[in-house]
Amino acid sequence: MSASKRTTSVDVAKRAGVSRTTVSFVLNNVPDVSISPSTRQRVLEAAKSLNYHPDMAGRKLASGKSNTIGLVIRQNPEQVFADAFLLQVVLGVEGAAAERGFHVLLKPVEPDDQHGYARLIHENYVDGILVSGPREDDAEIIRLHKQGVPIMLMGQLPDTDIPFVDINAIAGAAAAVYHLIGQGHRRIAMITNAPLTYTSAQQRRDGYHQALKQANLEIHDAYLQEGNYTPASGFAAMTRLLELTPRPTAVFVASDVVAMGAIQAIKRASLRVPDDVAVVGFDDVPLAEYYDPPLTTIRLPAYGLGWAAGDRLVRMIEGDNLDTPRLLLDSELVVRQSSVKN
Repeated sequence: MSASKRTTSVDVAKRAGVSRTTVSFVLNNVPDVSISPSTRQRVLEAAKSLNYHPDMAGRKLASGKSNTIGLVIRQNPEQVFADAFLLQVVLGVEGAAAERGFHVLLKPVEPDDQHGYARLIHENYVDGILVSGPREDDAEIIRLHKQGVPIMLMGQLPDTDIPFVDINAIAGAAAAVYHLIGQGHRRIAMITNAPLTYTSAQQRRDGYHQALKQANLEIHDAYLQEGNYTPASGFAAMTRLLELTPRPTAVFVASDVVAMGAIQAIKRASLRVPDDVAVVGFDDVPLAEYYDPPLTTIRLPAYGLGWAAGDRLVRMIEGDNLDTPRLLLDSELVVRQSSVKN
């Protein structure tokens, strides 16, 4: 390599045979992201051999920019405060932005607000938008994307080319249901994390259906109930499921926070978890391990999700070409007492 040319993360990625995102995860020591020891060592050795050091000056935007990204949360304030998973994601976004000299402006935009993004751009002067929890009916974000506004999704909008970072939610949800099937359950219900207008809820439902079909189990429409980010919504949905005849013997709840409300409904009905109704959640929020009973769940790299999305949005703003505009992160089944009988 020419001595006059500064080594970049692209060079490190090529030398190590990995993506730039993986290089960012390793060199910034981002927690809770699944990277094998051999891959991590390969990246570190590549960076050392190339004498790579991040160019902080090169991370600053040209004069006239705000060095601020807008983090849009597509929930109302009550839902935001109830969502324990979201806090870890926000911390990840903040960490990635700070590493590149950017600030983060957090902005809840309620589902019925049709002009929240435009106001964020024009009134708060942010350089790009990161959207958590996009909805399939979100026409404004598609319009702004077509106008050239830098946009990164945490989640997906099908049939668009908007870049995203997401969890492989279909595979994660299927793993949760396969676990319940493996415990002998055949009447397995689901409570979504959010209304089905949200693509994250659709993907987790699709994984639920996939597992049932694979096991040749019948899909009952009444066994699918909608949650809405909060424990109260889980309590209400579980109460409806317990009124069914026959009632389900297990439930996959696509959010730990919602699952905690569902467990309270089971207890309120004088039933036991998991003896009468087994429960599997989704997210692995910090409280899940210490709940009563400890919650079996799908562990997601919450901080890593936020970090990757924030890092990639800033790179877009700075004019970098992403190695891949669509990034899916893996999840992991964590088995605890809420789904396994003694």
